[in-house]
Amino acid sequence: MKKNFKMKKYLRLLGVMSLGFVLATGITGTVNAAKPLIPAPVDADNFYKSLQVNTQKVKFKNQYNMNVAANLYTPKNMTAGVKYPAIIVGHPMGAVKEQSGNLYAQKMAEQGFVTLSIDLPFWGESDGKPRNTVSPELYADAFSSAVDYLGTRNYIANEKIGVIGICGSGSFAISAAKIDPRLKAIATVSMYNMGDANRYGLNKSVSLEERRAIIAEAAEQRYVEFLGGETKYTSGTVHEIDENSHPIAVEFYEFYRNPRGEVTPKGASPLTTTHPTLSSNTKFMNFYPFMDLDLLGKRPLLLITGDQAHSKEFSESAYEKATGPKELYYVKGAGHVDLYDRVGMIPFTKLTDFFKKNL
Repeated sequence: MKKNFKMKKYLRLLGVMSLGFVLATGITGTVNAAKPLIPAPVDADNFYKSLQVNTQKVKFKNQYNMNVAANLYTPKNMTAGVKYPAIIVGHPMGAVKEQSGNLYAQKMAEQGFVTLSIDLPFWGESDGKPRNTVSPELYADAFSSAVDYLGTRNYIANEKIGVIGICGSGSFAISAAKIDPRLKAIATVSMYNMGDANRYGLNKSVSLEERRAIIAEAAEQRYVEFLGGETKYTSGTVHEIDENSHPIAVEFYEFYRNPRGEVTPKGASPLTTTHPTLSSNTKFMNFYPFMDLDLLGKRPLLLITGDQAHSKEFSESAYEKATGPKELYYVKGAGHVDLYDRVGMIPFTKLTDFFKKNL
């Protein structure tokens, strides 16, 4: 009974979140030089550098005249005059393209696709202030803006553009695809529905009263920031763990706070990386990416999740609601973060077959 109570309490805590990461209301903890260093799994390769592809940093405008930053990967054996299929890759929510996105993009470029790993607005090298602002509409638009860019390159077959969304970007990619038929095939990996994660928490663990309290706190914080006060942050990966930390907290800490996947973007602070602003966080509560999935029509949807992932409920929900061609693929033995960078677990062959068939 005590164990079940502890789990429910933790799931309620996770419900007050905006990321696929463990909540810390405000930012608790410090960046400590003595923080626990957890050895990465032997097959973890987040900072993979392919010798088979060319890399180019690019920027392009979205509809709001903001620069979206990306890494463009092209196979080294491209033939002049040939138009290639393309795949856009979106990173986990709160992360940057150097965390998981670039790995997927390079691996898929090795299979003959031109790929584009993007930074969402307000994160990484993309425009947007205040930094770490939550804006589901602009996040989704970044994928359509990436289509604008790719579809106007003379070496891209613009009728053959697909998308991979990792973690929170899975829900943003689906949101974009619903109103952008130029995205011809949609794949998600370890997806979080960022709307449901904030409204209800994992396993529907957040009550309406708790949700109203979160909204009220964020609304009051708007006054502070409007008057020039200090920006407050929320959610994200914890900065400290100990023997009492929940396994989900440890799971994200192992990636985001260790050399395995740790990145501090230029101009950012280690204390704010992965943490969205508190005053904007509630915008996820108005985000419903799985509504009207029939808008995808006959475009195929591949949902990949670990069979041990705490987040698998979101992929299962999307699969249940999708009305077109769809597949829910479980990776045996994999947790949520395993599919960020563990190349021995990530089903790149499955993704390759999916996009070669549907692009």
